[in-house]
Amino acid sequence: MIWFKKYLPIFRYTSHVRDFKTCVLLNAKRWAPDVDFMKQFEGVAIYPTEEIEKYFKVIYSSIVRPVERKLQNMWINFGPQHPAAHGVLRLILELDGETVVRADPHIGYLHRATEKLMEHKHYTQNLPFVDRFDYVSTLANEQGFAIAVETLLNIEVPPRAKAIRVLCSELSRIANHLLNISGTILDAGGITPFFWMCEEREKIYELHERLCGARVHCAYVRPGGVSQDIPIGFLDDVHEFCMKLGERCDETEDIATENRLYYARTAGIGAVKAHEAIYHGFSGPMLRCTGVKWDLRIALPYDGYDLYDFDVPVGTMGDSYDRHLLRLIELRQSLRIINQVIDTMPAGEIRTDDSKISLPLRAEMKTSMEALIHHFKLCTEGYIVPPGATYTAVECPKGELGFYMVADGTSKPYRVGIRSCSYNHLAGLSFMGKGLMLADISILIATIDIVFGDIDR
Repeated sequence: MIWFKKYLPIFRYTSHVRDFKTCVLLNAKRWAPDVDFMKQFEGVAIYPTEEIEKYFKVIYSSIVRPVERKLQNMWINFGPQHPAAHGVLRLILELDGETVVRADPHIGYLHRATEKLMEHKHYTQNLPFVDRFDYVSTLANEQGFAIAVETLLNIEVPPRAKAIRVLCSELSRIANHLLNISGTILDAGGITPFFWMCEEREKIYELHERLCGARVHCAYVRPGGVSQDIPIGFLDDVHEFCMKLGERCDETEDIATENRLYYARTAGIGAVKAHEAIYHGFSGPMLRCTGVKWDLRIALPYDGYDLYDFDVPVGTMGDSYDRHLLRLIELRQSLRIINQVIDTMPAGEIRTDDSKISLPLRAEMKTSMEALIHHFKLCTEGYIVPPGATYTAVECPKGELGFYMVADGTSKPYRVGIRSCSYNHLAGLSFMGKGLMLADISILIATIDIVFGDIDR
C-alpha cells in the first residue's frame, strides 16, 4: 500500500476531467444523416457495382427478402389512327389493366380558323364555310346561319321558304341519325344495318342533288329564303322515300335493338346524370337522354316549327343504349314532320322581295337592267347589314348550334362566334370514360355523335 500512498496526490488532482472547447459555440443543429445521404447506402453494398446488384441476395435473419416490384398504369394513344377516332382525335387513355382510369381528349388536328375566315368574307360567301362545320347534316347548319343574318337584317322569310327549310332540316336530321345509329352498331360488331342505312343516306344525297345540284355541301338555304324552288315531283319522291324508310328502321330494330349482345355492349356505357349534362352544357340527344325535355324547336320555335305536331322523346338512364333508342324515335318523328310539310306546303315566293338582299331570278336578269345591276352589286360587294349583335340557335341533329354575330354596318361581319354542340360533348368524354373498359371507348365515342369539322372550327 506504500506505492498507492505515493501516487495518491496525482489521482486526487486528475480525477476530474475538464471539458475544453476549442471553438466558439455555433447556433446550428447537430448534423444527422438525412434521406439523401442514406440513399447511397440502400444497395446491397456500400459501393455497389452492377454485378453485385444483379447476383447478390440480401439475407436478413436467414430469410431472403423478395424484391419489391412497382406497378405503373399504362398510357396509350387512342387515335388519331384508330378507325373510331375520326382520324383527327387523339385520346390519351390511362389504363389499369383493361380499365380506363383517365381519358384526356386532345383536339386541334383539323383546325381551320373558320370563325376568323368568316370575318373577311361577305355574308353570302360565308355559306360554304357553314356547310363544312357539321358535314353530315349541312342544311341544318345553313338554316341556323340564315336565321342569324335575318335577325340582324330584321327581315321576314316567306312561308313557302320556311316550309322548304323545315323539310331540308329534317332530311338532314334523318341523314345524321342514320349514320350514327348504323355506325354505333358497326362499332359494336354488327355490319348489316350499316349497309342498309348507307343506302338510305344515298337516297337523301340524290334528293339534295335534285334540289340544288350538290350532294353534300349544298349552300341552298340563303339569308332571306332559299336559292331556288323545289323541282317538280320532288315532294312525291320525298314521300315515297319516307314510306320505305320506316321499314328499314323496323328491320334495324329487329336485328340490333332487341339483340342481347348489342344491349350488353351499350347498356350502362357512358351514363350521364341530368345535372351533369346541364353543368357541362350538353344539348340535343345527349341532354334529352338524361330525362331533360329541352328542344329548341318547341321551347323557342323558328321557321314555323310551331305549326307542326311532333313529340320530343326523352330517356331515363342517360347511357349509350338510351341514346340509341332516342335517335331512332327522333328519326321517326322527323318522318312525321316531313309528311306534315308535304301535306301543308304553301304556295308563293321562296325568298324575300327585298332586291337589296336577295339575288334576282335568272329570267328577270335577262330582261331587266335593274336586276342585272343588283346581281352584280350583291355578288361583288354583298349587302349592308346594320350595326347590331345577335345570338341565334337552332336544334341541329347533334344538339344546339348557335351563331353569335356582331355587325358593324358593313357587308362583312365584325365578329363571328359559333357555339358547336360536338365540342361540349367531346369535353364530357373525360368524365364519362372513367371506369369503362378499353373496348367500350369506341362505343362511347360513337354514341356521343361528334364531328370534327364542328369541333376544330
